[in-house]
Amino acid sequence: MYAVRAGLKKFNIPYNFEIKSIIQLYAQWIREGKLKVNSDWNKDLKVKFTVQDPCQLVRKSFGDPVADELRFVVKAVVGEENFIDMTPNKSNNYCCGGGGGYLQSGYTEARHHYGQIKFNQIKNTGATYCIAPCHNCHSQIHDLNDHFDGGYYTVHLWTLICLSLGILGENERAYLGPDLAELGL
Repeated sequence: MYAVRAGLKKFNIPYNFEIKSIIQLYAQWIREGKLKVNSDWNKDLKVKFTVQDPCQLVRKSFGDPVADELRFVVKAVVGEENFIDMTPNKSNNYCCGGGGGYLQSGYTEARHHYGQIKFNQIKNTGATYCIAPCHNCHSQIHDLNDHFDGGYYTVHLWTLICLSLGILGENERAYLGPDLAELGL
């Protein structure tokens, strides 16, 4: 999404469509009743979640409005009472330290050093799960947990959407902890 948006702007390519993030569409579909998610599965479990604001999506593209939509979707899926926001957050949230090709750069020690800011931010929430809607963020945050022995789980947003819909397949649960790995099977 970011590459298409940036490329159209950089090369001044005319287009006649609206560029939206899947996050914005999830929020729209939930509001319209087309995506019938709910947080009932977490009502008694009370598993706590936080969310990463991806740089390309929030700071470099749509700003706080898309961060608000992200929180709307997350709260609809896990329950408002089970969401713990990071501080700072939205446009002021810290970068995970894994984007822009840094994950594949070979500078693992430096990536871990700079990523420790994000790791500490996640740990300070006390959440059991960090939702990462960006694949680079997911990989970096997951790696930071492994490296620093964080004790949290990193999960894709779509995984929780599917879990809330009761359609998460048995083979799609690799990033869930033992508290959720068999939920709904």
